[in-house]
Amino acid sequence: MSLTKATITNLNNKEKIACLFNPTEYTIAKTNNWQAKPVVGKNVPKMEFTGGGARSMTVELLFDVFEDPLGDVRNHTDKLWKLLLTDPSKQNTSTKKARPPYILFEWGDNWHFKAAITSLSIRFTLFRHNGVPVRALASITLMEAIDENDKPGTNPTSYAEPGMKRRMVKPRDTLAAIAYEEYGNSALWRQIAEANRIDDPLSIQPGQILGIPSLN
Repeated sequence: MSLTKATITNLNNKEKIACLFNPTEYTIAKTNNWQAKPVVGKNVPKMEFTGGGARSMTVELLFDVFEDPLGDVRNHTDKLWKLLLTDPSKQNTSTKKARPPYILFEWGDNWHFKAAITSLSIRFTLFRHNGVPVRALASITLMEAIDENDKPGTNPTSYAEPGMKRRMVKPRDTLAAIAYEEYGNSALWRQIAEANRIDDPLSIQPGQILGIPSLN
C-alpha cells in the first residue's frame, strides 16, 4: 500500500502543502469554561458551565532535503510562514481588517482538522557547508475553527429550506460526487448548487452544511 501523506491546505487559495514526513504523533486538547458561584454556608461553590473552548492541536513536522544536492529546506518552511500572514482578500467589510487564512490539516480520509494557526516555530538542525539549512523541525499549534458536531442546519451559510435533507461536506467532496451519492447522477450537481446559492462549484469546504433538494 502507498503511504498517505499528511497535508496542510490554505482554505483561501486552496494551495496545499505536502508534509515530507508524516508526524509521529500529535496532541489534541480542549478546555471547558466553568464559573464558580459562592453559596452561603457551603464549603464548595456552585459550578456553572459557561461554554466550551475550541479544541487545539499541536504537531511537529519534519522537513529534510539533505539528499537533494541543491535542496534548501526553507523552500518548504517558508510556505508555513505564509499561513500566518494576513490575506487582504479576507478583509472584514465593516472593520476593514484582514485576517490570516483558515487551514485544513488532513491525513488521509481518517483525520481532518479545520483550524487557524495560532503558533509556529521552526528549528533548523542541519546545514550544508555554506550555511544553507537542509533539515528543520516545525512545531505548529492549531485552534479549531468549526465545530463539526454542530447539528445540520445551524450553519449560517446554509440556505436549505425547512424539511430539506442536509449533509455535511467531507474532505475531497465535490458537488458532482455528492449529486451522484444522493441522486445516482453526477450531472444533477446544479440542483444542489442552486438550492444552496453556490455560484462557484469549487468553493465548497469541509464542514459546510448543504441542503439536498428533492427531485420530486
